[in-house]
Parts: sequence; C-alpha cells; structure tokens
Amino acid sequence: MLMAHPAVLQNLIEQYDTLRILHAENGDPDVRQRMNDVAYTLCVSTGTRDVDTALIVARHRLPGGRVQDDSVLTG
Repeated sequence: MLMAHPAVLQNLIEQYDTLRILHAENGDPDVRQRMNDVAYTLCVSTGTRDVDTALIVARHRLPGGRVQDDSVLTG
C-alpha cells in the first residue's frame, strides 16, 4: 500500500478539524460537502473505511505521533 507523506496527512487532519468546527457552527451544505471530501481522502490515504479510524491512523503516522486517548487501540 502506498503511504501518504506526513505533510499531506497533517494538512488533511487540519482541514478536517477546521471544517468540523465550521459545520458545527453553521451547518452550511458546502462545508459539509468539503468535509465529506476531506474525510474520503483521509480514508483513501490511510487505507481505512471510516473517518474516525483514518484520523487515528493518520495521527500515528505523523512524526512524534503516539497514542493519547485512542480507546480503540487499548484493551
């Protein structure tokens, strides 16, 4: 599997977080569509099928990435 460059992953995470805040504030359909597009790209870039998992995987692939509160990974 091809691995996305950490800079690309960081950019996607930042975009998704920003769009999530914007959507929470005003619920604009254009923001929601862009958020869906970024979520899809995150999933493709990390080889996952849902955005929550994609965000966890992307954060772990960043330099210095480590588990903070990823209950999915603790047992």
